[in-house]
Amino acid sequence: MKIGKVIGSVVATTIDESLEGVTLLLVQPLADDLTAKGDPLVACDCVQAGPGDRVLYEGGREAAVALTNWYNPSDATVMAIIDSLDGES
Repeated sequence: MKIGKVIGSVVATTIDESLEGVTLLLVQPLADDLTAKGDPLVACDCVQAGPGDRVLYEGGREAAVALTNWYNPSDATVMAIIDSLDGES
């Protein structure tokens, strides 16, 4: 799993039927030191995360399997909201 921060939400007027009812979030990937790493990505949300939340997300086939309808085109899915990190300053 990877660490990211929710920086917004995505609204789509047309969506694949396998993703109907799934919230889409804009997630900024984070490096080990919690700084931004790379470009933001769109991730499906299965834990009701919101803007500012640090989250764990997964990509690839694991992202699709995390959703109720596992036969979907998801490339990333938020799977957990981080409460705290050990060693964080």
